[in-house]
Amino acid sequence: MTEHTVTAYGQELSALKADIVRMGGLAVAQVNAAVATITSQDPTLIQSVVDQDAQLDILEAETEQLAVRMIALRQPVAQDLRHTLAAMRIANNLERCGDLAKNIARRAALMGGAEPTSILSGSMERMGQLVISRLMQVLSAYEAQDDVAATDVWSRDREIDQQYDSLFRELVTYMMGDPRTIGACAHLLFVAKNLERIGDHATNIAELIHYEITGDPLPGTHRPRWDALQNRSGPSA
Repeated sequence: MTEHTVTAYGQELSALKADIVRMGGLAVAQVNAAVATITSQDPTLIQSVVDQDAQLDILEAETEQLAVRMIALRQPVAQDLRHTLAAMRIANNLERCGDLAKNIARRAALMGGAEPTSILSGSMERMGQLVISRLMQVLSAYEAQDDVAATDVWSRDREIDQQYDSLFRELVTYMMGDPRTIGACAHLLFVAKNLERIGDHATNIAELIHYEITGDPLPGTHRPRWDALQNRSGPSA
């Protein structure tokens, strides 16, 4: 590569990274707002979460187009190629976080002030904040290119699975104790599963950061899920 080409490619990499950081900020804000809709059930906030998803979709498409263009024109190798591919895949994970946040908001709209919402708001809030914390940590690790921080997020994946398992059991207990709560609790089960999946995407991003920096996959990347270890599965989205 000529000096001009190297400089241009460096600028493109910086732009790609900036797009990911921007996407990450939008995704965190959207998930945070989605968690708030569970207790507030504010129609305006719910619609805002749904509308925000379009911004992530647009940014994800733009990021993919830039990454593909860079690969086609610059033909990067080694770490440069890993930076480009990781950005494209991280963007996809963030876009999925937005989809899941939108699903949560739509569930909140369907609950209509049902009683279990207030009873279980503390448990749902704790799980939501744990997931948001992990997402923020892994995005900070990406921005700083901090492999230690990314690996820490990856190693703590099971905490979210355990939180989901606890909430799953709590909701089932309510449904068994009072059949009138089945409808609202079913919605909350879907919310909890969507939060658990957002946690999975944070872990996926941590794996991508580690590979981007080191060129090696994390050991045991095909990690067993907590629900698989417990020999049961939760609701789908």
